[in-house]
Amino acid sequence: MTEQAAGAPHPQPRARSGGHGSATVERDVTGAQALIRSLEEVGADTVFGIPGGAILPAYDPLMDSSKVRHVLVRHEQGAGHAATGYAQATGKVGVCMATSGPGATNLVTPIADAHMDSVPMVAITGQVASRAIGTDAFQEADICGITMPITKHNFLVTDPAEIPRTIAEAFHIAASGRPGPVLVDIAKDALQAKTTFTWPPAVDLPGYRPVTKPHAKQIREAAKLITQARRPVLYVGGGVMKARATAELRVLAELTGAPVTTTLMALGSFPDSHPLHVGMPGMHGSVTAVTALQKADLIVALGARFDDRVTGKLDSFAPFAKVVHADIDPAEIGKNRAADVPIVGDAREVIADLVVAVQAEHDEGRKGDYRDWWDSLNRWRETYPLGYDLPEDGTLSPQQVIQRIGELAPDNTVYAAGVGQHQMWASHFIKYEKPSTWLNSGGAGTMGYAVPAAMGAKAGRPDATVWAIDGDGCFQMTNQELATCALNNIPIKVAIINNGALGMVRQWQTLFYNQRYSNTVLHSGPVPAGESPAASQGTRVPDFVKLSEAMGCVGLRCEDPEQLDAVIEKANSINDRPVVVDFIVHEDAMVWPMVAAGTSNDEVMAARGVRPDFGDNEDD
Repeated sequence: MTEQAAGAPHPQPRARSGGHGSATVERDVTGAQALIRSLEEVGADTVFGIPGGAILPAYDPLMDSSKVRHVLVRHEQGAGHAATGYAQATGKVGVCMATSGPGATNLVTPIADAHMDSVPMVAITGQVASRAIGTDAFQEADICGITMPITKHNFLVTDPAEIPRTIAEAFHIAASGRPGPVLVDIAKDALQAKTTFTWPPAVDLPGYRPVTKPHAKQIREAAKLITQARRPVLYVGGGVMKARATAELRVLAELTGAPVTTTLMALGSFPDSHPLHVGMPGMHGSVTAVTALQKADLIVALGARFDDRVTGKLDSFAPFAKVVHADIDPAEIGKNRAADVPIVGDAREVIADLVVAVQAEHDEGRKGDYRDWWDSLNRWRETYPLGYDLPEDGTLSPQQVIQRIGELAPDNTVYAAGVGQHQMWASHFIKYEKPSTWLNSGGAGTMGYAVPAAMGAKAGRPDATVWAIDGDGCFQMTNQELATCALNNIPIKVAIINNGALGMVRQWQTLFYNQRYSNTVLHSGPVPAGESPAASQGTRVPDFVKLSEAMGCVGLRCEDPEQLDAVIEKANSINDRPVVVDFIVHEDAMVWPMVAAGTSNDEVMAARGVRPDFGDNEDD
C-alpha cells in the first residue's frame, strides 16, 4: 500500500528538520501523559482496553479532557477484535490497550488475527518496571517475545523520552506498506517518570522502505499477457481493499473485459452485481469462480496470496495458467505459486499503471478476445448458481435468514461475521456492492470475532447500521461485549444463527466421520431423534434472549419462517440499544459448494455428492 492510501486517515509522523516548522514542547509531563498526547497527535480517536496494574498510569490522563475516547471492554480479546473491526470499517489504525501478563497475552489471538489479515493495529501494553523485567515478577510476560512472529514489529520502551517517537513509528509501520499489527510494550516506571513531550518526533526507520511504485517493464509484460490470453481471470485479494484501489480495479476490469473473482477478504472491492463478477473462489467458493481459476490460461493476482483455502491441493491448482502476481509484500510473490511476471508494488499504483499499459496495447490494435471464455463462464453460472433448499419440516433455513437480513438492511450496512457455516452463508447470500462493508476473520478463522468487531466498526462508523452475523458457538466466546455496547451507546445488531451445534465441525463430521457427532452439540443434550431443533428449544442452555436482556440489550427470537421479515424489520427499527435476535434454524443445513480439504479444486462439489459436469474439455 502507498503510505498515502493506507494511512490517510491518520497524519503520518514526519521527521523533524532542524530550524524549520514549529514543534510542540510540553515539559515536566509523565510518560503516561506523553503516551496519551502522542495518541492524540497521530489521530487516534478511539482506544479499546481494560486497565490493570502495569498500564494503570496511562489511564489517569485519560480523565483530563483527552481527545481520545476509551471504550472499557469486558475482555482483552474483545479489545483486540474491536480494534480490528474499527480498522477494517474505517481504514484507520485500530488501537487497543491492556496491562502486563495475562492482559497482554489475552491480546495474542486478535494480534495474530490482524497479522493474518493485514489489519493496521497498534496494541499498547503495560510491562512490569524495567528493573523487574526478567525476574518473573508478578504479572510479567515477555509479550514482545511472544508476539514477535505475529506482529509487523514490536517495541519495548523503558525510557519515557522514547514514547512519542515510538508511537509515531508504530502508527507509521502499522499503516504503511503491507498493513499489520504493531505492539508497543511500555514499562510501568517509564509511564510514571517525568519527561519532556516533543512533537513531531524524529522518526528514523533505517531499512523500512516499502516499495510502492511498480517496475514499468513488469507492468508492460503483464499488459501483453492480458491481451494475449484467451481465458484470463483477475484474482482479487484483500490487498486491493487495503490499498483503496477499488475504483481503479473497476476501470481495469471493464477495460479488459476479464472475469473478476474476489476472495473472502476482498468481498465488496468489486460489486457483486457487476456482470464481470463470477463470485468468490476457494473451498466454499462459487463453482464458476473455482472452475474459472482451474481452467484459466492467465491469472492476474492483485493483492492476493494464493492461500490454501483458495488453491486447494496446490500442485493441481490452475495447471494451465501463467501467473502475474502483484503484491506490496515481496515475500508473498512466489511463496506458494511461481509467478511468470512478479510485480512488487502498491495495488493502487499497480492497477493504475496496468490500466495505462493495457490501453496502450488496445491503441496498437492488440485486444483480448474472450467471447468463447465468457460463453463457458456464463454456462457454468447458469447451471451451478448459488442456492439452497428450504427445510421440509417448516423450520427456518439459515441461508434464508441471512439472505433476508441483507435484503432488508439499510443502505451501507456493515456486516461482521463470525467463523464457520454462517460466515460462508453470509459471504454467499448477502450482496456486497461497496468496500469496507464486509468484515471477517479470514486467515486465522477466529471464533468470537463478530460481536467485538461489530462493536469496533460501529464505534468507528456510528452512522452506519452494523449487523454481526454470528453462530451460537462463536457468540458464546465473546458475547460479554454486549454489555460494553449497551453501556457505551454502541447499538449494534446481532443475528445468532442458532443450530444448536458447532455447525462447520458438524458438517465435516457428517461428510468425513460417518455422522459421529463427537462434542459438537452446544445445548444441554442431544436433540431427540426425529425432533426439530425448534421443538427442543426448551433444552437449550443458555437462553440467548434472557442473556441479551441481562446485558442491557433488546432480545428477540425467531423460529417461524412466516415471522422472519417482521422480526428483522423490528431489529432494524431499534437504534438506541443493541439488539440480539436468536434465529432457531435447521441443524442439518450445509455449506455448498465445497472442495474437501487437501483435494484438488477439480473435485469441487456443487452439492452433497454432486460434482459438476463441464462438458467439453476446455483446457487445450
